Amino acid sequence: MDTLNLIKSRRSVRKFKKANVSAKTIEEVLTAGSWAPSGLNNQPWRFMVLSGKEKAALVKFTHYSYVIKGADKIILVFLDKKSSYNLERDLMAIGACIQNMLLYIHSQKLGACWLGEILNKRQKINKFLCLSKNLQLQAAIAIGKPSVRYLPGKRRILKKFLIYA
Repeated sequence: MDTLNLIKSRRSVRKFKKANVSAKTIEEVLTAGSWAPSGLNNQPWRFMVLSGKEKAALVKFTHYSYVIKGADKIILVFLDKKSSYNLERDLMAIGACIQNMLLYIHSQKLGACWLGEILNKRQKINKFLCLSKNLQLQAAIAIGKPSVRYLPGKRRILKKFLIYA
């Protein structure tokens, strides 16, 4: 599939089949994320992959527990404040990192959902996982085999987004 069609056909998947996502695939997903651009090439992202009991315990930190329960794995994406040189630029880099992962996941015929609401409990999650205060949760990505086929998405026409001087 060409890149534009890959981008246009990606959807947020919230319902998954019971299927294992291999360690090799997870490593490739993280590699895709790590190749995102970042200011000064500081690569401010850090990853944690949860499955089993740790993944199951994460449901208490979000209203979208059904997404976490259904997914095979959860990838937590953190900003490492020690490696940060400019918060705004580093957050943009982490967004690019996440998009790389989402596109790679889709290219592998898997599904994912970028969960943001869970950030409301980021301090409690850090405490639960016994993580350093230098790590700031930026996203949780649910990953698994989609259980339903998703319809094509819709977008407003491009002209509505253009600004002219």
